Amino acid sequence: MNTTTSLYSLQFTQTKTYLWAAAFIIGNILLPQLCHLVPQGGLIFLPIYFFTLIGAWKFGWRVGLLTAVFSPLVNSALFGMPTPMVLPAIITKSVLLALAASFVASKTRQATLPLILLVVAFYQIVGGLTEWAMTANLTAALQDFRLGVPGMALQVVGGWLIINRLLKH
Repeated sequence: MNTTTSLYSLQFTQTKTYLWAAAFIIGNILLPQLCHLVPQGGLIFLPIYFFTLIGAWKFGWRVGLLTAVFSPLVNSALFGMPTPMVLPAIITKSVLLALAASFVASKTRQATLPLILLVVAFYQIVGGLTEWAMTANLTAALQDFRLGVPGMALQVVGGWLIINRLLKH
């Protein structure tokens, strides 16, 4: 399986940074709306994180952070989801995902299924522990592990496909 793909580290001074971030933010707005057509679809498919992973892996931490922070804020402002009460936990997980994905991508210069799985596991475990510390609610902190396994699988496999096949160069 060929995992060679071009990875970039865009700068804040480049227009491409904002164009790619805007594209991934739009993806993180549209995908949740699609997933919300399924009962508990947001909780099951974890769509708000999908394009953050791809943006950070492919284009670096700046695109990742812009996507991680603005996707939940715009979704909340436009659609009320995520609710303001859970925004801190979701933004925290999104930022952890963006930083982990861009770090692993920059160090390995590849996007393999095991590496993406490692990043998804990292942000979910550390993010869940952080959410527990923030809310003192273990049930809420474990919700992604209880319901979101299909979403994590979608992030790993779908992220790998998009990074290595659709955005190869």
